[in-house]
Amino acid sequence: MSLRDQQTDIPAIQNSFNLNQFAKLVSVLFLLFPFCLSAQNISIIPQPRSIVKTNGRFELNNRTIIGMNNASLLKQAYYLKSELEKANGIAVTVDKDEVKALIDLQLVSADELPGSYHLTIESNKITITSAGNEGVFNGVVSLLQLIRTQPVGQVVNLPTCEINDVPRFQWRGFMLDESRHFFGKKKVEQLLDWMAFYKLNKFHWHLTDVDGWRLEIKKYPKLATAGGIGNKTDTLADAQYYTQSEIKEVVAYAADRFITVVPEIDMPGHATAANKAYPEYSGGSINKYPNFTFDPANEKTYQFLGDILKETNSMFPSGMIHLGGDEVSLGMQAWAGRPAIMDLMAKNRFTSLADLEHYFFRRMADSVISMNDKVLCWDEAADADLPADKTIVFWWRQNVPSQLQLALQKKYQVVLCPRLPMYFDFVQDKSQVSGRRWNGTLNSVSSVYNFPYKEFPADQLKSGQILGIQANLWTELVGSEKRLDYMVFPRMAALAEAAWTDSAGKDENSFNERLRADFVLYDKAGIYYFNPFDVSIHPEAIDFAPKIIKPQVRAKMHRHERKTKVRGHHNKSTHTKNGSKRHHSKAAKKRKHR
Repeated sequence: MSLRDQQTDIPAIQNSFNLNQFAKLVSVLFLLFPFCLSAQNISIIPQPRSIVKTNGRFELNNRTIIGMNNASLLKQAYYLKSELEKANGIAVTVDKDEVKALIDLQLVSADELPGSYHLTIESNKITITSAGNEGVFNGVVSLLQLIRTQPVGQVVNLPTCEINDVPRFQWRGFMLDESRHFFGKKKVEQLLDWMAFYKLNKFHWHLTDVDGWRLEIKKYPKLATAGGIGNKTDTLADAQYYTQSEIKEVVAYAADRFITVVPEIDMPGHATAANKAYPEYSGGSINKYPNFTFDPANEKTYQFLGDILKETNSMFPSGMIHLGGDEVSLGMQAWAGRPAIMDLMAKNRFTSLADLEHYFFRRMADSVISMNDKVLCWDEAADADLPADKTIVFWWRQNVPSQLQLALQKKYQVVLCPRLPMYFDFVQDKSQVSGRRWNGTLNSVSSVYNFPYKEFPADQLKSGQILGIQANLWTELVGSEKRLDYMVFPRMAALAEAAWTDSAGKDENSFNERLRADFVLYDKAGIYYFNPFDVSIHPEAIDFAPKIIKPQVRAKMHRHERKTKVRGHHNKSTHTKNGSKRHHSKAAKKRKHR
């Protein structure tokens, strides 16, 4: 209806109703419209495999009782109770007596993929069944999503329906880099809450690198107290790190949400922070990469790192440790010519520094495997000939597809996390100025949603070798929670549907509608998110602006005048003091990965 049509109809309406009565009617209809809309739509991200709507509604209120057929489901019942109280203020009751249950959690015997569940909402009862606790939890999460998209109140009316759901991939991961900038336990737990909300189940925690060591190791305390000093943009910032008790608290918090926490201890490269604390294990320096590697010829280096891995293993019960293994070539030229290293190479008949790198990595992988853990590594380490049944390779270099094929040929399990589109430090929209690009390519919400692309063979994606997908947030240009939120949301939602929903069940238009509903939840949670449908809603959050170099303007001088410095000439000392702590986009391009 055009504006002119609306204006023409108003007098007719006023003839039928008193103006005040009309205004009241419009107000009532306006208030009811969101309820009618939400009651008709079932909004869940990621999209379940099947949803069958039925006619009816279930009334959720403070008389609702959560029951179960197995005592092991108590944690999932109390999680549902807690989230209901936080989100809607509805205080339901948990009772082990299943007969009284209006929300019934059930473990059943079934041959299904881990994480699968069945959710039935009837007018008089809600039932969630699965073969495992993780599946029941996923059903609880879907129920919570349905509840949170309804109008808030002491009574929530849920549309009756039947949902059957199965995850596409078992590895649905998100990685946070806290070496470059540290965010702390409270922020990490908030991210874990949203990961659980979107059924992501692997949290890859990048805790050590050039700019800071963020993990307490009691045998080597200086790793945290000295190696934890500074960050990417302030080398003198006070030491920030997690104590072992804090690590265990985060791991337990994640476990309650069926999220596995995987630590990364970088080696043999990206070791600068560790070498700052214990320089006796440094592999030397070259221009631009001081103390970038550990020393492969020092036998004590292996003991040092082995001790670190033992303490790390005691904090993280995941059965996996990520050893990095990437970009060693940036700093290993410092090894060349060092007598002890030359002797080691001669003894083992190594013909290149790469041979020495692989030797180092195999020895440290053996340390991990001896603790019955799996070795995780970036795709460069696929060259190191690690045990196939004990290794998971993370393919990050989308411009080197041959490395993915090599990993698959060697029978490694693989997690797909290519820079395009799975690096969340890349910009999302052409209007953004802070962040990385790859030859002008952006990592939009849409590009994340549509990964893995059709170019990946279907049989390969369904094979047991491809464990799943993961998004990585490197934090060179992320120094605040506001910026972190802006880079993660809503791409985390797109990641979730890409990882969970089979390609045949994906519908981007439907996803966009459901995503808009979640924006209301982001607003309630104080999340400063990027809105792909209207970029002006939240202007870009910029922590470190790109450096803009303007040409010097020199004043014209007559021949007879003496040359003098132009007023306002660039002051080198000022630049050193104020500019050295800034990270600029040009510098970010020097390193392909990080």
